[in-house]
Amino acid sequence: MEPLPTFETLALDGAGEHVLLARLNRPGVSNALDTQMARDLVRFFEDVALDPGGIRCIVLTGAGEKAFCAGGDLKERRGMTDEAWGRQHVIFERMVRAMLDCPVPIVGAVNGAAYGGGCEIAAACDFLYAAETARFALTEVTLGIMPGAGGTQTLPRAMGERRAKELILTGRVFTAADAAAWGLVNAVLPAGDLLAAALATAETIARNAPISVRQAKQSIGRGQGMALRDALAFEIEAYNRMVPTEDRHEGVAAFNEKRKPVFKGR
Repeated sequence: MEPLPTFETLALDGAGEHVLLARLNRPGVSNALDTQMARDLVRFFEDVALDPGGIRCIVLTGAGEKAFCAGGDLKERRGMTDEAWGRQHVIFERMVRAMLDCPVPIVGAVNGAAYGGGCEIAAACDFLYAAETARFALTEVTLGIMPGAGGTQTLPRAMGERRAKELILTGRVFTAADAAAWGLVNAVLPAGDLLAAALATAETIARNAPISVRQAKQSIGRGQGMALRDALAFEIEAYNRMVPTEDRHEGVAAFNEKRKPVFKGR
């Protein structure tokens, strides 16, 4: 893997040949989302989209044991003018789009509180593992605002419209077990096992053909917003991208030769 960039509010570590571990890194304030963190997330995910290099899967978690991300930094927002608030929120909007548009799979490892914008960052991952102690909430309506970083769209898609309405309109806190039962979280684990499980899944993804993984992710994501027949047509266009690749030839050859394939992303 190429040398990793440095960010003020993100800590990046290689976690295997093709897996990158990214930590939201403001542990002193429960990894609260401020303007700089949003800018760092935009730059990180857009840079990965432009050139993934050797990165085939990303695990996103929070620094420390207390929180994944406690939401927007309200101390930074205190006294903020309406104009400044709007300018900041444009960055938050761009952040979510950068995550959703990232071609490399993002596995969220929710190690603690994921409230407000933190819950929205989690929901923008491709799927989530959570510690037993993790808690989730979209509390924006209790503050005179509403979810504006994708929450009113990502939560209904994960858990259904009626459940999402209940949680968003009440601002109620819900547990990792609730999140799993309702479809937001894939697995709930003891806190000490969370990161290892997320990294193991990321390693499994990274061993697969990277073009295949990226095309499948795109087909699933975009297909959700299409009528079925349009989505099927999109799927075939994504599928056809693989037919002439070296990796497709390698995968079939390895199967027939009873060996593990060596995929190169070509």
